[in-house]
Amino acid sequence: MLNKNHLINLSMQSELGVTHSSELDRSVRSIARVSASALTASEFFEQYQKPGIPVIVTGLLDTQPDWNLGYLREKLGTFALPIRRYGRERYKQDKRTWISIGSGTEAQRVPFIDYAEMLQSGEAREHDVYLVKRSLKDTPLEQNLALLQRVGEKLGLSPISNFNLWLGTSGHVTCLHYDPMDGTLMQLHGAKKVVLFPPSQLYNLYPFPFWVHLRHGLKMRASYSQVYPERPDFEAFPRLRQAFQHRYDDVLQQGEVLFIPAGWWHELTTVGDEDGIVCSVNRFWHIPAVRSLRLWSKWRVHLGSVCAIPHVLANMVGAIASGNSQALSQICRNLAKITHNLDSECARSETLYLRLRLCRASLRILSCCSA
Repeated sequence: MLNKNHLINLSMQSELGVTHSSELDRSVRSIARVSASALTASEFFEQYQKPGIPVIVTGLLDTQPDWNLGYLREKLGTFALPIRRYGRERYKQDKRTWISIGSGTEAQRVPFIDYAEMLQSGEAREHDVYLVKRSLKDTPLEQNLALLQRVGEKLGLSPISNFNLWLGTSGHVTCLHYDPMDGTLMQLHGAKKVVLFPPSQLYNLYPFPFWVHLRHGLKMRASYSQVYPERPDFEAFPRLRQAFQHRYDDVLQQGEVLFIPAGWWHELTTVGDEDGIVCSVNRFWHIPAVRSLRLWSKWRVHLGSVCAIPHVLANMVGAIASGNSQALSQICRNLAKITHNLDSECARSETLYLRLRLCRASLRILSCCSA
């Protein structure tokens, strides 16, 4: 008998035009699931975080309210949040022609009630308008995070970021990428189809080179793949066939928490009714030192950030010369982000301190002088 997750997988494959062969399908694995009631923080560390193994934890959000559109409209009202208009045609393009990706794509801030109207009218689905990675700090929802806080406490995780909100309609794809920190994805309404690949498949998944930042700054990201796992082009990307031997597929259901270790590639597709929404919250966590120092995937992301500095500084000069305060503010945020990443690595690895100290200090001075 087909379970619910498998039926959702089949439905999403049909909608996305999946083309991978039955030979590759047989190698696909499901993500392990474990009940929070059967897991202590030390067990989670030894079995999953220390070795860097993804897992879906159930039972952590059983008493969490449903973050449906009515709940979010009541809490957020006219509070302005960032949305990105990706457009459906984007996913038909060769990623090698893109000039922005992920957080590098331009966002605009709108009152939440306006975005809620886009969700209800179908505009958000038609044009793939997505509310992305908005920190819940200093928002009306900040007072409603007590239950989410317990996720980290239960699993013994040390936070490196705030909670971030993700919201949209079914069919939105967060393209294949990895993060340089451990992360948890908490599914609060609807579901998400998850595709995972381990860090060992880094170059079989054709990441953008870290020097792409020299030309595009932070608009492009070395942590993103050039391939579409649901529409693989084995002729253009022949090593992708090897990566598919290590692929994981699953569906993260409402109330479940997915632990994604640093360096693990993941592509997320929202699943829900045509008129429904899909809402998630994620948070990033420190990586155990035993895994952090030897994770090349993470270091190449930091190299990309360093490569982005000349582009960011050139934009800063242009913004100052033109008196564009809005652009200058965004540039300062980008500098602050790079500095924060370097700060984190300095604090956690004494051997890197002297190498990064000069770069970190220079960026902090530039950011402060331009604020």
